Amino acid sequence: MKITPLDIQHKVLDRQWRGYHKTQVDQYLEEIAESVEELTKENMVLKEKLTGKDEELKQLKRAESTLTSTLISTQSFVDQLKRGAQRDSDLIVKEAELKAEEILSQSRTELVEMRRTISALRQQRALVLDRLRSTLSSFHRLVEVEEQPDDSFDSSLEERQGSLEPETPQLNAEPASHREAG
Repeated sequence: MKITPLDIQHKVLDRQWRGYHKTQVDQYLEEIAESVEELTKENMVLKEKLTGKDEELKQLKRAESTLTSTLISTQSFVDQLKRGAQRDSDLIVKEAELKAEEILSQSRTELVEMRRTISALRQQRALVLDRLRSTLSSFHRLVEVEEQPDDSFDSSLEERQGSLEPETPQLNAEPASHREAG
C-alpha cells in the first residue's frame, strides 16, 4: 500500500492518556517506512535507468556526430567525383571536337586534291580528244587521197604529203573541244 503526502498530512491518530496510541503510531510508521523504502528503491531504479539513458544518449550523440561527419565527407567526395567526371566529360568532348575538326580538315584537303585531279584529267581528256580529232582528220584526208583517180594521184600525192603529217596541238593552249567537254 502506497502512502501519499496527503495521507500523511490527514492522518489522525487517537489520543491516549499520555499522547497518541502507541501501536497505531508504530503501525503507521511502519507503513510510512515501507512506502519510503519502496519509493527509495523505485527512485534508485529510475536513477539507474536515467544513467543508462544518459549513456545511451551520449552514444547516440557520438554516433550522430560520426554519421554527420561521414555524411559531410561523403558529400564532399561525391562533389569531387562529379567535378572530376565533368572535367573528364568536357575533355572527351573537346578531344572529339578536335578530332572531328582534324578529320574535316583532312577531308577538305582531300576534296581539293580530288578536284585538282579531276580538273587535270579533264584537261588530259580534252588534249586526247583534240589529238584524236587531228589524227582522224589526217586519216580522212588520206582516205580522200586514196579515193582519187590514179592520174591525179601522182601530182596531188606530192602536194599532200606535206599535209599528211598529223597536227600536234600545243599542251599549254586550251583546245576548243575542252570547252565543249567541260
